[in-house]
Amino acid sequence: MALPYLTGQFLVALPGIGDPNFERSTIALCAHDASGAFGVAIGDPFDDLRLHAMLEQIGIGADDVDDATVLIGGPVEPGRGFVLHSRDWSGQDTIDVAARWALSGTIDVLRAIAEGRGPSRWQIALGYAGWDAGQLDAEMRRHGWLSVDTDASLIFDVPPEDRWAEALHRAGVDPRLLSVESGHV
Repeated sequence: MALPYLTGQFLVALPGIGDPNFERSTIALCAHDASGAFGVAIGDPFDDLRLHAMLEQIGIGADDVDDATVLIGGPVEPGRGFVLHSRDWSGQDTIDVAARWALSGTIDVLRAIAEGRGPSRWQIALGYAGWDAGQLDAEMRRHGWLSVDTDASLIFDVPPEDRWAEALHRAGVDPRLLSVESGHV
């Protein structure tokens, strides 16, 4: 049985997923089709990197923007930046994600944010999570991920450290009741 494509939804790692890169992860799924899947993790901030320092490293002045958290977007290409943002701004490579949020991955969005002319809401991440054709579908069939169909407020209105539990709550799941052990009769 084929699973539906999940672009624009959130993947929530279930306890016991078996990959330390994704324990308690919440992934904003930006693309999912027959050729694979691409998403950005939204729950794990860097301890030692914030927006101003990142902008300074790439030669963009940061005086006109508040300092902000930069997230660990996933284990693939950890030096590559992505911005999940509101749909009120579009740049060179902006992708509309299921009419819920947008994704940009070029420096023009960072310049626009720094200059105060960018999207009204945004979250910056370095790295991403990617799956080859059929790989995510297989992971969804066995214990590991729960897909949650909710809106972009999870990205923009919930603090990063609370996104995993909030995504589960929005799916009607109490995270305190989850276990890595399965029951037997």
